[in-house]
Amino acid sequence: MVLLAAALSVGFVVAVLGLGSPVAVERGPSSAAVVAGQPRPDGYQGWASPKLFAPISDRNSDKEPITLKELFSAKVIKDGKTSFRLVGSNMDSDCAAAVWGEAVLKQLTEFGCTQAARGLYTSSDRRYIAQYTLLNLKDQASADAFAQSMKVQHRAGWAIALKTDKAAFPVNGHTEGSGHAMGHFVGLVWLARVDGAEPTPKDDYVGLSLAVRTVEKAVYRRVVAAAGPPAG
Repeated sequence: MVLLAAALSVGFVVAVLGLGSPVAVERGPSSAAVVAGQPRPDGYQGWASPKLFAPISDRNSDKEPITLKELFSAKVIKDGKTSFRLVGSNMDSDCAAAVWGEAVLKQLTEFGCTQAARGLYTSSDRRYIAQYTLLNLKDQASADAFAQSMKVQHRAGWAIALKTDKAAFPVNGHTEGSGHAMGHFVGLVWLARVDGAEPTPKDDYVGLSLAVRTVEKAVYRRVVAAAGPPAG
């Protein structure tokens, strides 16, 4: 179990860095990314589930619902010099309450989505805003398919931005999104500059994404629990 946990710790760093099987990179037609009154990413990149998530490839091996406490218990998350503070979170058992877009919602119904957990963050320098959304699907095939389909579907459907008086995604501003299948889960990362401007070389979106994705340690702990003690 100790060796497995150590391997997963290394796997977390590798997977979060985006090494593995990229599904697609797509960009929308303009930075004015508002469809049907809802903001969505101008650009999207997605990844299929790495092999290390095989122990939670479906809900039969990971039956307990995910909780807000598991994901968003830390009020501050960071990677290196980048840190974010949690300003809002919400759990929906009806995924239609957390995601918009007819085609996207149809897919989530087909893929057995039972939970959508969202956490909203602002960076310590108040320059960036980020939202992390975790979707609980029936199996890995569904998670991989959803991450792939969003290369097109993100243009007409995405996670609904949490509403709080502490932060808001910029209206008509430039935002970036990514999708990460992890066993039967899919994590959606959504980033933007608060001023809505497009990122410059000084805006380290890779580092920002790494910081936001530290919440995925909760999913890695589920892999350890599902795998059980090593044989021998």
